[in-house]
Amino acid sequence: MALPLDEAEAQFWGLAAGHLEADDVVEGTMMGSRCLRVDGEFTAMIHSKTGELIVKLAADRVTSLVEAGTVQPFAPNGRVFKEWALVASTDAESWTPLIDEAVSFARGS
Repeated sequence: MALPLDEAEAQFWGLAAGHLEADDVVEGTMMGSRCLRVDGEFTAMIHSKTGELIVKLAADRVTSLVEAGTVQPFAPNGRVFKEWALVASTDAESWTPLIDEAVSFARGS
């Protein structure tokens, strides 16, 4: 079960705070919601309706995580975004490495 939206946002931005200290990471918007951007690229955000974490990772990594049952494909309006994953878990310990990985992916490392 997802956290209430305000709690999910607070948890996300608390976890993302360390990344915002880097020159290439900023708070931006995507789909009308606050998001984390690296070099202008979407990286991670909280789903504005469900409070779930959304991260952008390599397509093969998303496939692997979906197959492992760790994440779900992100498919707004039924269209699957191959590099985006929806994290249903509300556990900050599961969010932290995925946010870190999304930042690294956006940096190309």
